[in-house]
Amino acid sequence: MSTLDPRLEALLDKQAIYELIYAYCNAADRRDNEKMRSLYHEDAIDEHGDFYTGPAMGFIDELPNIQIPMLGLHHNVTTINLKLDGDYAEGEVYLIAFHKIDTEEGPVDLLIGGRYFDKYEKRGGIWKFSHRAIVADWANFHNPAISTLDESVVHGARIGKPGPTDPSYEFFKLFKFGDTQP
Repeated sequence: MSTLDPRLEALLDKQAIYELIYAYCNAADRRDNEKMRSLYHEDAIDEHGDFYTGPAMGFIDELPNIQIPMLGLHHNVTTINLKLDGDYAEGEVYLIAFHKIDTEEGPVDLLIGGRYFDKYEKRGGIWKFSHRAIVADWANFHNPAISTLDESVVHGARIGKPGPTDPSYEFFKLFKFGDTQP
């Protein structure tokens, strides 16, 4: 039994869930699939439309194949609505996700606005996803792609990359590729 004020305990639980949500975005964009695996309970479900619906560990196993044509990913979460009930919580998480995808005809841009419908469980004192479902509210598709890094405003800037070669891993000492701590 916790001796903390229930309001403080709720704030700590919500903060842990916020960090879990943000870690998901980082793992997705950096293609850090081991980190992604650490964010879900072993028996969790993931619904990603036609890409995959089923056990989350199976989705993560498929990620390397799903990610092959992805030239760039950029997940952003905005509004986060959470409800707590002991060691169980639910969240409606608004997102804007940019995808630059390599196709046979050349790169295309896909910007999706939607929400994650999440269920979380705290097991052994740790909050993880027990069920995540993507909900699309709108999409903006450009063929050919209109996004570019060949603009004077980004010349000389560090350029984001998937995987451990992303400049964040060289710049920061506290953020490590494969770090399973949200």
